[in-house]
Amino acid sequence: MQQAPISRRRFTLAATAAATVPWPALAQSAWPSKPIRIIVPYTPGGFTDQMARLVQVGLQARLGQPVLVDNKPGANSLIGVDAIAKAAPDGATFGVVIAAYAANTTLYPKLPYDPKKDLSGVSLMGVSPLLAAVNVDAPFKTARELIDYARANPGKVSFGSSGNGSAAHLTTELWKSLTQTYMIHIPYRGAVPALTDLMGGQIQLFFDAPTGLINQAKAGKVRLIGVAGDKRLAAAPDVPTFIEQGFAGFTGSTWAGMLAPAGTPRDIVKRMSEEVARVIKTDETRARLDAMGTIPAGSTPEEFDAFITAETTKWAKVIRTAGVKAE
Repeated sequence: MQQAPISRRRFTLAATAAATVPWPALAQSAWPSKPIRIIVPYTPGGFTDQMARLVQVGLQARLGQPVLVDNKPGANSLIGVDAIAKAAPDGATFGVVIAAYAANTTLYPKLPYDPKKDLSGVSLMGVSPLLAAVNVDAPFKTARELIDYARANPGKVSFGSSGNGSAAHLTTELWKSLTQTYMIHIPYRGAVPALTDLMGGQIQLFFDAPTGLINQAKAGKVRLIGVAGDKRLAAAPDVPTFIEQGFAGFTGSTWAGMLAPAGTPRDIVKRMSEEVARVIKTDETRARLDAMGTIPAGSTPEEFDAFITAETTKWAKVIRTAGVKAE
């Protein structure tokens, strides 16, 4: 019986070996084969953009492909998130979102995407418990003094936020509900004008991500009165939590996490999750996150999906109780 030529036998053996390897393993071994895009649904320079760029360089080094940040701001992040949802699920497109992503599910009755069907969690990257700051000339210097003043002077305290439904807005509404106080909400188009008016005395209270507030507090332009987390921040060790001050169970944060279009192969999602976690947990990245007042995370896809579900439920209750409407 005549043997097949050696080249044909080698091809047959290789094909047989490949057939015994599960498809996901083959897909992962070939990924990534082209540049990766990370969509950020906000303008450059903000917290979401900072978090995306924080992992960008590390991912490039680990994955061996260019990683590009693509800012697509607008409509309270809906434009950018919709672009993530509608991208080809081939492992070439991911996105970074923040707490507003969970709130938008309740804020907007008709979203252009379905959070459950069109998007999948990849990894929770970091959590930033919000800091509360007051004007330095306000007639209160602590959280307790602020509550006493607000109760004695209903409607005389105004608080700012970076927009209706933002983490700052909803966290303050939650605090109002827990303390049974009446304060007036002044929404702004971003954190910078809200902080400017806080320093100028046009508003008296502002909850926000730690980065900007810590710098202004060090300069003596605002006074920090509490951390809306379960422990103090390394970047502001002298600022007590609200829980320490007697406001049991009060927490509010913004956070950043990576999503993928639904249908992206699970082995690719898992690999990206692992690589994000490795970058997040390097000493250099952890140091930068500490300076930002952000607690490093780096979760599995399943853990991040569960986290999003819990956040959506938590803020849905606040939105409905306070009657918050989208802008």
